[in-house]
Amino acid sequence: MGTSNQNQKDYRAKYKERVQEAHLVRKIVFIIVSIITLVLIGVSITGYLYINSALQPVNEEDETTVSITIPIGSSVRGIANILEENDIIKDGTVFRYYVKFKNESGFQAGDYELSPSMELNEIIAHLKTGKVIKEALFSITIPEGKNLEQIATILSNKTDFSEEEIIEKLDSEAYVKELMKQYPTIITEEVLNKNIRHPLEGYLFPATYQYYDVIKSIEEVVEPMISKTEEMVSGFVEQMEEKGLSIHEFITMASLIEEEATEKADREKISSVFYNRISQNMPLQTDPTVLYSLGKHQVQITLNDLETDSPYNTYINIGLPPGPIASPGEISMAAAVNPANGNFLYFYSRPNGETIFTKTLAEHNNVKNKYKHEWDEFKENE
Repeated sequence: MGTSNQNQKDYRAKYKERVQEAHLVRKIVFIIVSIITLVLIGVSITGYLYINSALQPVNEEDETTVSITIPIGSSVRGIANILEENDIIKDGTVFRYYVKFKNESGFQAGDYELSPSMELNEIIAHLKTGKVIKEALFSITIPEGKNLEQIATILSNKTDFSEEEIIEKLDSEAYVKELMKQYPTIITEEVLNKNIRHPLEGYLFPATYQYYDVIKSIEEVVEPMISKTEEMVSGFVEQMEEKGLSIHEFITMASLIEEEATEKADREKISSVFYNRISQNMPLQTDPTVLYSLGKHQVQITLNDLETDSPYNTYINIGLPPGPIASPGEISMAAAVNPANGNFLYFYSRPNGETIFTKTLAEHNNVKNKYKHEWDEFKENE
């Protein structure tokens, strides 16, 4: 009987101890949660107050004007930097997101008289009315689908820099790292992959660029192209995330579509073939990657070419190559995140630009055999 009473006392003591421990744990958890909540509230309030302040005029009472020049080809980032450097706005990043949120566009190059007392909407309205005072000294056009070495040739023909100097600069790890700091949203560590031939391949957006002053450095020539890439890519970020693509993978996929597409080709269908093959763990088997591996241009590839030992060769490697193989345009970028519906796994391009899509290897081979003579005749007539 005495032993039973003692056991009950021990049980009650242990139970009381566990209750006290549980109470202490709940109290600690409550304190931690409260602290975290207060910190989050504090951060949110601080962030809100900062953004709200950044949206206000720099100085409502200062109506003195500052002369601002917006060069042609300036991206929203470039415009924001100019405005912030001249104390017309408080924060360039906030300005860029505000412009994106308001879906504003149509900014004009030109000379402006702006004041620190102006509100953002007023500044934006002014930036749509500019008139270019100077005429361009020269322009450079980068066609869609050109690779970096081809672009270097175009730039060399328009400037005093040799192809070798341009490629050496663009391949410089030190320079690439500088660009990573300037354009952290698009140029990432992925471009420094040891298997990549040119780190900035695909990052020089194809467009026409006008230059108003004598070019003194390679940076002055190429950075507007990188800035334009940043501007174009920003419109596809949400879709990239939905597809599980990094920006580097997105530009790589877009470059493959660009190189495979003819004028008549359905780029969304080409995109779907690539996605379907990736989902089935099939090699992409896209000829332009083999040609990029070889570093040459030809109408068709040979069986020996298909065995080229290169990380870019998508006949012997599964998935995307290590990086882009050319500079894709906006249409190919859009196709890279908007593949068509369907289960096509193959496509065949005829010399007349028509692209035929098929679902099985047998169907694909039938198409190849049917139109093979066209390519033979095309090569003979070259």
